[in-house]
Amino acid sequence: MATAQQPKQTVSSGKHPNLAAAQNFCQQAYDKCVEAQGANEFDMAGHAQKAKNLLEQANTQLKAAATAANAANKKKAQ
Repeated sequence: MATAQQPKQTVSSGKHPNLAAAQNFCQQAYDKCVEAQGANEFDMAGHAQKAKNLLEQANTQLKAAATAANAANKKKAQ
């Protein structure tokens, strides 16, 4: 399984405040997964890593949504 990378803030909070907020929540959730793994609270059977991978995918999709919205607004303005 590939190692997830920490989600990065790639959506403009000025243009897309809700998508940017969602990205921020992905970052926070990812950080909490890392903390849980570091604390070794329980054997999580790989589920924390899977969650981190999904959070990174969600972050990428949020950026794609912002990019699509920008393109749609550009077409609308023409």
